[in-house]
Amino acid sequence: MFRKGQRMRAIKPEIGEAAIKQWQESANVPRTVRATAVRWSLFELERLLPGHAVEVRVPPFGAVQVLGGTTHRRGTPPAVVEMKPDTWLGLVTGKIQWNDALEDGTIQASGERADLSAHFPLLKNV
Repeated sequence: MFRKGQRMRAIKPEIGEAAIKQWQESANVPRTVRATAVRWSLFELERLLPGHAVEVRVPPFGAVQVLGGTTHRRGTPPAVVEMKPDTWLGLVTGKIQWNDALEDGTIQASGERADLSAHFPLLKNV
């Protein structure tokens, strides 16, 4: 997993999109494919929603801070959203709905502005 404060290296869109498509076709993809899909889509979320108000964690593959407003630098962020990789990819692709995942406990979200439901599915053309 990336250490706190460490920036993810950019993954080329064609590689990230290919990993997402592979995951969509079969949930039994190699770990490297799942990792690429998660990291690339986290990078896209960070690009689309710049800021530091909410930390989105998808262990063990990565975490990003998004949404403008407060600036978080140390300690626990004011809002944290955490989930497993397959839940994340399901949200990203529209296979899973935010409210359903929140209700069944596959998303843990706390703090002000932790409701990211308006931003999913993240990738509409993949």
